[in-house]
Amino acid sequence: MTENYAANLRRACNTRPSVALICREIGINRQQFNRYLSGQTMPSRHNGERISQYFGVPEPVFHLSPERFERALTEQRRPTTQGLVLRNAFPGDLRRLRDYIGYYELYHKSLSWPGMIVRSCARIWQNDDVMLVKSVEKMADAREGIRQFSKYQGQVAYWRNRLFIIECGMHQESFIAETILMPFAEHQRTYLCGITTGVSWRRENLPYATRSVWRALGIAPDLRRLLRNCTVLPENSSHIPPFVSRYMNGGPQAQVISAD
Repeated sequence: MTENYAANLRRACNTRPSVALICREIGINRQQFNRYLSGQTMPSRHNGERISQYFGVPEPVFHLSPERFERALTEQRRPTTQGLVLRNAFPGDLRRLRDYIGYYELYHKSLSWPGMIVRSCARIWQNDDVMLVKSVEKMADAREGIRQFSKYQGQVAYWRNRLFIIECGMHQESFIAETILMPFAEHQRTYLCGITTGVSWRRENLPYATRSVWRALGIAPDLRRLLRNCTVLPENSSHIPPFVSRYMNGGPQAQVISAD
């Protein structure tokens, strides 16, 4: 039965992007999980139930012959195949994505701050075979007595010469935001340009889309200065790099578009 369990667990793992991802999502130590895969030991009742719930297959089925387990696993996956499409889309071309590891200064217009450009920061890094992103926004409105400090986290994918970034706010009742960026051109390795879609937190939660720029800062910038520079700036501010200003203010098509 132990041999069947190990073989069937390996087969189930093949339906996911990586063992590392499985361990993170289940919450089991990687070394311990490797012993289950090799047949060195069986999981405790508690861990066995967590594994079976994760794969959607009853725990006793893991002890069947590989042929019978394969049929049960196939039947279980049929109605949920479409649900795996988005998860399997990340990270895409991991080799190409490694060129974008590091810190960035972000610029975009926001429906919440008319006539202003938001300058925030982000980091892209690799964790096993997943590319993660975390960004920070820090803004203040003295007239209305508003101080906002927001963190977002998500994943990055590379498909067909584009970067796709999906993030969710790290606070209650947050929204999902998506950014699509063009890769670095051969003649410049500093700016990534694209579009960001999100939801305004001050304008009745209206969805909006706007141009955005990610300015690469390398892998070891001054982090205190990077966080200190997070703010909102007038569109004509001299603190905005000329390239960013031209892209963000390049005519009517560069304005914020909302669903209002």
